[in-house]
Amino acid sequence: MPIIIKWNKRAFSELIKAIEYIENDSPQNAEKVKRNIFTTINKLVTHPDFFAPDKFKLNNDGTFRAFEIHSYRIAYRSLKNEIRIIRIRHTKRNPREY
Repeated sequence: MPIIIKWNKRAFSELIKAIEYIENDSPQNAEKVKRNIFTTINKLVTHPDFFAPDKFKLNNDGTFRAFEIHSYRIAYRSLKNEIRIIRIRHTKRNPREY
């Protein structure tokens, strides 16, 4: 069974807000950031455990992972048939455990 990518509503909303914020300054940069984030996320389908376990996840069983790209930290959970995008935060913001 193929791995699918699912987004939490909050994570998708955070991405939209980030892209809109960048667009105010540079539509070209906004498109670049969006494209690179989606490209990296789509690679998780074939390499779901490529990135390190998320150090901010309390009691992480190893399925919660995270990566940074363009100053954004994307946290996701790698399950047998699913990659769930959990949150997107700018790295300048204080990280929160969850």
